[in-house]
Amino acid sequence: MPVVVVESPAKAKTINKYLGDNYTVLASYGHVRDLPPKDGSVDTDADFEMKWELASDSKKHVKAIADALKDDNALILATDPDREGEAISWHLQEALTKRKSIKKDTPVSRVVFNQITKKAVTEAMQNPRQVDMPLVEAYLARRALDYLVGFNLSPVLWRKLPGAKSAGRVQSVTLRLIVEREMEIEAFRAREYWSVKALLSTPRGQEFEARLTTLAGKKLDKFDLSDATQAEMAVQAITSRDLSVMSVEAKPASRNPSAPFMTSTLQQEASRKFGMGARQTMSTAQRLYEAGHITYMRTDGIDMAPEAVTMARDAIKDRYGAEYVPAEQRIYKNKAKNAQEAHECIRPTDMTKDAGSLNLEADQRKLYDLIWKRTLACQMASARMERTTVEIGSKDEQVGLRANGQVVLFDGFLRVYEEGRDDVVDEDDKRLPQISEGDKMDKRAVTPEQHFTQPPPRYTEATLVKRMEELGIGRPSTYASIVTTIQDREYVRKDGNRLIPEDKGRLVTAFLENYFRRYIGYDFTADLENQLDQVSAADADYKEVLHRFWRDFSAAIGETSELRITEVLEKINEVLEPHLFPPTEDGTDPRLCPHCGAGRLSMRTARSGGAFIGCSNYPECRYTRPFGPPDPEAEKSAIPPDGKLLGTDEGDEIRVFKGRFGPYVQRGPVTEENKKPPRQSVPKDWPAEELELDRALMLLSLPRQIGPHPEDGIMVWSNIGRYGPYLKHAESTSDRGGTNANLESLDEVFTVGMNRAVQLLAEKVASRGGRGKAAKPIREMGEHPDLGGDVNVMEGKYGPYVKWEKVNATIPKEIEPADLTMERAVELIEEKLAKSPAKRKAATKKKAPAKKAAAKKPAAKKAPAKKPAAKKAAPKTD
Repeated sequence: MPVVVVESPAKAKTINKYLGDNYTVLASYGHVRDLPPKDGSVDTDADFEMKWELASDSKKHVKAIADALKDDNALILATDPDREGEAISWHLQEALTKRKSIKKDTPVSRVVFNQITKKAVTEAMQNPRQVDMPLVEAYLARRALDYLVGFNLSPVLWRKLPGAKSAGRVQSVTLRLIVEREMEIEAFRAREYWSVKALLSTPRGQEFEARLTTLAGKKLDKFDLSDATQAEMAVQAITSRDLSVMSVEAKPASRNPSAPFMTSTLQQEASRKFGMGARQTMSTAQRLYEAGHITYMRTDGIDMAPEAVTMARDAIKDRYGAEYVPAEQRIYKNKAKNAQEAHECIRPTDMTKDAGSLNLEADQRKLYDLIWKRTLACQMASARMERTTVEIGSKDEQVGLRANGQVVLFDGFLRVYEEGRDDVVDEDDKRLPQISEGDKMDKRAVTPEQHFTQPPPRYTEATLVKRMEELGIGRPSTYASIVTTIQDREYVRKDGNRLIPEDKGRLVTAFLENYFRRYIGYDFTADLENQLDQVSAADADYKEVLHRFWRDFSAAIGETSELRITEVLEKINEVLEPHLFPPTEDGTDPRLCPHCGAGRLSMRTARSGGAFIGCSNYPECRYTRPFGPPDPEAEKSAIPPDGKLLGTDEGDEIRVFKGRFGPYVQRGPVTEENKKPPRQSVPKDWPAEELELDRALMLLSLPRQIGPHPEDGIMVWSNIGRYGPYLKHAESTSDRGGTNANLESLDEVFTVGMNRAVQLLAEKVASRGGRGKAAKPIREMGEHPDLGGDVNVMEGKYGPYVKWEKVNATIPKEIEPADLTMERAVELIEEKLAKSPAKRKAATKKKAPAKKAAAKKPAAKKAPAKKPAAKKAAPKTD
């Protein structure tokens, strides 16, 4: 049986169902080899030789394929039909050849199918080919470029910009898009403008709305009504005049459906309609593809196979009627620059099956329904409408208003699907009443409305992917991983559905724009993608592409070797100055320290990453504020570096500080005599900036003694710990033993009484089956005759035993605990001690002081000589 290899076990299972018992279908579980993350994996001095390493998880999968080839000497590589799939096939062939599983007489073939259906798989098997080396070389070039940029640029970031994690060839360009959009938003200044709407009534009493378009005989521009006074004058101009209909124009219009999905548009629409991230969309689509429900989901193509178009048209006719099928098939032209990824669009493999007819998980059902509806809609008839424009004015032509409306005459494709929008645009799609030219209009209300211009919106994952596609940055197979990586690196965070750059992201972008501007340029990155496309089309040599890139990039890396961190930070200060230090209202220097009045403010980086604003007079002046523009309100409540004074108690200053592990309160200053003054962490539920003296004193009073437990006299405490408020039943709060029980609220720490504490501790002991509760003897036998100390009989998990000090000796089954004599008990203890020299030594040391405590004072001087013996014994007790 020939051995067929695919990427995933799910895909293997589906294909095996179609191929039957004549083939052995195995999974490679993705890429089997990668470049090890160390210097020299791409040797720039040896014509960019790449040193691949078999992933540890892949070794067993490659072995399974090798073992299968022993039984049948034929290999069919059936990985995905794109650049990545071609690369996996190449890696498998190389790895199996290296381990001599592929011999000279082993036939190796490559098959591809765009959908996992019986027909597609069977046809692919009948049309094998060899691995497409131009596609593989395009992959090798891309992988080498990503390695050279990441491996050489990331260390520069680590050295020059503490807290930065990594840089990437496409990742850093995508981050730049988000940072630049944020800076546009911050630089934006809202502009006021007004509009005027009138609620009018026809002679038949039907109401509709119209907006003012002409005033004083002049067509109004957006900002012509710039304030409330001008708006009110416009209102007066309308109310003081009689209005009538000047013209009614009705025009037929049609609306065509959107093209079927390719990777980027699927990601955008899933984000708009369901809030799915790019990664979630692709993993869901992958499962649908592997189950045979949709065609391959990584594509730049929007064309459909002829048989698929016919299938869609038949499904439309059966479901909605012949009038919804256009006379001619709709043909969508592919706009992809790189033909290697221009496969067929993403569509259902069977148009007759809607989401309800398939047994799918929730996410898969939603995404399949989206793909199915979009695919049917793209082959449906256009929607037909009538758009009406009504012009209303006064006889003196000083005032003019307009009303727009729309009537859908035939819904066409809109019956099934309408594309979502990233940012809602107002459209006059209201239905207007019957209006005729010359009709007099009755004014029911005239209303001015204030507006402000809006900043450009932050990117969503959908709009970011769309922008990357427009600029030619990245490719369908990489969009999801790029958008995910910049979030994983904590360069960007998601707020709702919008992407916001973090401090780290701003700093990395500022650094790269100053020292590696060319390499995060949009045109440069897009041009490099085009060069890789030329490689995949066999129109360029990938080694030449690498040589050209490395010549200039290595020189740019070398130029940064002499850069000092202070120089880098000052340069970033200059770049980010409009953001960090905007001009003050009184014209004073925005970088003058408000704390000492002498130092200069500048951006500083923290070891943990991120940044803050600090004074150049540090450590004399410890003023700091958060990274970003100054916020006077936030600074009022902010905690300065030397702590915020809350008041005094018994002559001690009580301050709240921000520490490395969170905020804390402290009694008195740190001095030579008192290096560790009393401190207590501030709970997360109490905002440190709002903390007052009374609460700080409550915290400093912890741990609180509730009192001795009524059963055993051991102290019960309440305190706030790492996991919240709790009770402790132990001799001291530092005792690692005892019993702990959670309290429901912070307030209970200061109010809980003994009755409630006893109840909670008892419930805790009961919930864990008595673990932590002191075991009680079932028989007390008295003191050990030779060594002293109580000898007791205890009930254990595996039966009764004798307990003396830390020695537990099992009582033989033939002896009843009630019949055990002291003599036999001592024998059992001796037998146990004989098995543990360390315990015997401890017992002997305990016995000696018991007999001659006073006479043995000199023994203390000899103690150091015994230390080596203790060291030898220690490992045996472990």
